[in-house]
Amino acid sequence: VADTVKKDSALAIKQFKKAGIRVVMLTGDNELTANAIAKQVGIDDVVANVKPDEKYQQIETLKQQGICAMVGDGINDAPALATASVGIAMGEGTDVALETADIVLMKNNLPRIAEAIKLSKKMNRIIKQNVVFSISVIMLLICSNFLQILDLPLGVIGHEGSTILVILNGLRLLKN
Repeated sequence: VADTVKKDSALAIKQFKKAGIRVVMLTGDNELTANAIAKQVGIDDVVANVKPDEKYQQIETLKQQGICAMVGDGINDAPALATASVGIAMGEGTDVALETADIVLMKNNLPRIAEAIKLSKKMNRIIKQNVVFSISVIMLLICSNFLQILDLPLGVIGHEGSTILVILNGLRLLKN
């Protein structure tokens, strides 16, 4: 007896691997069942016969290696969801899992996690661009003020113009 595997699970695992994310399956199922399901979706690392407190310990161990996200839906997952760097609960899960998690996937769509990770990386890149651009413009305006190259109205226009460019650069996140 095993849970049925959702059609998009294999796609999600493939996207995670493509993004360089290591996927580990922690399950209370027996080893034979866990390995069969893991093989279906493409997961290489499986830890089976895990009790809730052992899931918690496994997440603690994985956190020592770096940022660790946990996806779960049941009462047994709640301690691990709370411990993970990012806890992600499935929308159809138990109330305890939903309350404990940092993020709730309302439609249980696993590939959306990979999309969110991709979007967050793009967002970080744009934020860094905006900070460097803003600091550069401010430094340029300060230097031109000391050298009295620009009058105050032109300095204000330069500053406000750079603010608009920062906003427009941030709006690129809305593009697919």
